[in-house]
Amino acid sequence: MSLTNVAVVGFGYWGPNLVRNLCELDNCRVKTVCDAQASRLNTVRRRYPSIEATQDWRDLLSDPEIDAIAIATPVSTHYPLAKAALLAGKHVLIEKPMACSSEHCEELIDLGKRQGKIVLVDHTFVYTGAVRKIKELIRSGEMGQIVYFDSVRVNLGLFQHDVDVMWDLAPHDLSIMIHLLEKTPVAVRAVGLTLPELKHTSIAYLAFEFDDAVIGHVHVNWFAPVKIRQTLLAGTRKMIVYDDNDPSEKVKLYDKGIKLATREDIYQTLVQYRMGDMSSPKLDQTEALLTECRHFIECIQGRCEPESGGELGLQVVRVLEAASESLRSLGQRVEVKGRMLSAGAAA
Repeated sequence: MSLTNVAVVGFGYWGPNLVRNLCELDNCRVKTVCDAQASRLNTVRRRYPSIEATQDWRDLLSDPEIDAIAIATPVSTHYPLAKAALLAGKHVLIEKPMACSSEHCEELIDLGKRQGKIVLVDHTFVYTGAVRKIKELIRSGEMGQIVYFDSVRVNLGLFQHDVDVMWDLAPHDLSIMIHLLEKTPVAVRAVGLTLPELKHTSIAYLAFEFDDAVIGHVHVNWFAPVKIRQTLLAGTRKMIVYDDNDPSEKVKLYDKGIKLATREDIYQTLVQYRMGDMSSPKLDQTEALLTECRHFIECIQGRCEPESGGELGLQVVRVLEAASESLRSLGQRVEVKGRMLSAGAAA
C-alpha cells in the first residue's frame, strides 16, 4: 500500500480534527503540523509524539517527503498558502471558504491543473451520510421535481473577526444546495444586520433565484438563543426535513404533497392534499471529515477529481460575492457571475 505524507497548517479550531482523522487512515501519514503559536505545537507533541512540529510553514514547502498540505488557517491566508503549496508541487486541502475572491479561486484551480495536483475544498457536509442519502433520493426520482431549498443555521456565536456571518456559516448551506441541486443560483438578494458592538454582519437572510422554477433561501445567524441546523427540501412527490442536530433521525422523508384538479361543474381549481407516511432512512454513520480525508488521499493516489474540488469551492465563493454586493446595496438583486449551468462535477 502506497503512503501519502501530509502536513497540516493551523492547529487551532479545525486543524486538530484534520490531524485526528488523517491519522486514522492506513494509506496516510501526518508528517508535520505547523502553527504560529508554540503552545499549540506543544499540544501536538504531547498528543502525537511521532509528528514533527514547526512554526515556519516554509519548512513544509521545502520538505520533499511531504506530498500534500491541509490548510486550516484564517480565510485571508488560504490563497497565499495554497498557491505556495501548489507551486512547491504539493496537493492541497483548503478549509472553507476556498479564498476571499473568485479570482483567487480561479487562479488556484488553474494552477492545480497545470501542476497536476489535487485541490480539495473542505465542504465537509457534502460527505455526511445525511447529504449523501438526500442526493440518492433526488437522483432516484423519488422526490419528484425539486421546488425549493430552505435552510436555517443559527446559534449564539462563534463570532469571527476576519469574516462576517455569511462567509463563516453560509458556505455549509451553499455547498449542500449546489451539490444537491447540481446547479448554481442565477442571482441572489441578501439583507442583514450588524450588531453595534461588532464590525461584521452577524445576521443575514439570503434568497436565491435559479434558471428554472426552483427557489432557495438560507438564514444564518450568530445571535440566536438556540442552535438550529435544519434544511427543508420540497419536491413535487415527497419532502425532506434534514435536522443535523437530531442524533437519531437526521433525515425524515415525508410522503406529503398536493395535487391540483379542476372539476368540470365548477370554475375553480381544487387542491387535494396527500398525507402519506413519514420514514427515516438509515444513514452511513462514518464521520464526514474522515470520509473527506479518505477521499482526499484516494484522489491523490488515483488521480481522480474530488467531489468537493475547486469548482465547487469557486461556485460557493461566487455566490458569497454576489450576496455581499447585495447586502451592501440593501437587498438589491445581484447576478452570480461566471456561474456553472450544472454542478455535476461536484456530484
